Amino acid sequence: MLKIQEIRELIKLIDKSSIDEFQYENDGEKIVLKKNETSVQQGYEPADAPAAIQAAPAQAAPEASVPAEAPQAPVTEKKEDANLHKIESPMVGTFYASSSPENPAYVKTGDKVSKDSIVCIIEAMKLFNEIEAEVNGEIVEILVENGQLVEYGQPLFLVKAE
Repeated sequence: MLKIQEIRELIKLIDKSSIDEFQYENDGEKIVLKKNETSVQQGYEPADAPAAIQAAPAQAAPEASVPAEAPQAPVTEKKEDANLHKIESPMVGTFYASSSPENPAYVKTGDKVSKDSIVCIIEAMKLFNEIEAEVNGEIVEILVENGQLVEYGQPLFLVKAE
């Protein structure tokens, strides 16, 4: 299975290219990346499970909410954006602040993080993906709520980079 960083790189390459769809299959696991005019969506589906293929289009409906959310985020970020790093969602999925409801959140406002610190989990099609901070610094703001559906590229955290 591809690692999150490899998937992120694929998404960036596809976003910059003229191709509209990319499929990768290895050892019975399949990743499909599709591009439209406004965003790249990612779906993960086991190659031997046709029901999972039908589940991917259902994720297209929440993308309609992206334009409603997008204007809100830049208003906050433009004030402090000069020295802050945005940790963005590498995929469409559900944001979780901790590994289980009983456990404390991975990070909270004011916590120091290193570039390999896990800051949250994004669940996408029953797979839980650990998201790393990507920079050394301090969590300034958490931009999403626990259990909230997030889009590809949506800012999750603001980090004051060191």
